[in-house]
Amino acid sequence: MSEFVQDVNDGNFAEMVLDSKNPVLVDFWAQWCRPCRSLAPTVDALAEQYAGTARFMKLNVDDNPQVVERYGVQAIPTLIVFRDGEEKQRIVGVSRKEVIAQAIDAHVGKAN
Repeated sequence: MSEFVQDVNDGNFAEMVLDSKNPVLVDFWAQWCRPCRSLAPTVDALAEQYAGTARFMKLNVDDNPQVVERYGVQAIPTLIVFRDGEEKQRIVGVSRKEVIAQAIDAHVGKAN
């Protein structure tokens, strides 16, 4: 995980994600999930690219059942973009960097 991606959990999800002033991309993942691990470098690169305009969080689905259930995450990896405390966009499965960037751009504008 890069310095631009933070862990989030059931206990701090509301504060870190829902109350954020900036849009937040949450990566729902698990250690045993190979597709999740293959997506991680892409998420890290985007987190660095969007530093200051969007926040990036990782939520381990095995350790945080409350958030997983609340948002109905049934497959991983799942990426959800939140803005103003609401889910705005969801990407399920491994996606290209450009697809994820488009989802972020729809809620923050173009990155620097």
